[in-house]
Amino acid sequence: MPRPTKHAPPPLQVDTARVVLVGIAVWAVALVVLLFLGDRVDRMWTWTCVAAIGLGILGLGIMRLQGQLPRRPDRPEN
Repeated sequence: MPRPTKHAPPPLQVDTARVVLVGIAVWAVALVVLLFLGDRVDRMWTWTCVAAIGLGILGLGIMRLQGQLPRRPDRPEN
C-alpha cells in the first residue's frame, strides 16, 4: 500500500543582501574588538576578520552583477 507523499514547503523569501550586510557588520564589530585588545590576541584573528569583511563585500558585488540586488534609482538631473 503506497504512502501519501508530502509536498515540499515553499522556498523562503530571504533578503540575501541584508543577511550579507549583517554578516559584514558582525565581522566589523569583531575586528574593532580585536584591535582594542591589541597584542593580547593572535593576529590571525584580526586578518580573519579583514578577510571575512572583504569576502562579504566581494559577495555583494557578485550579487549585484547577477542582478540579485536592486539597482539604485537614477537621480533626476537639476
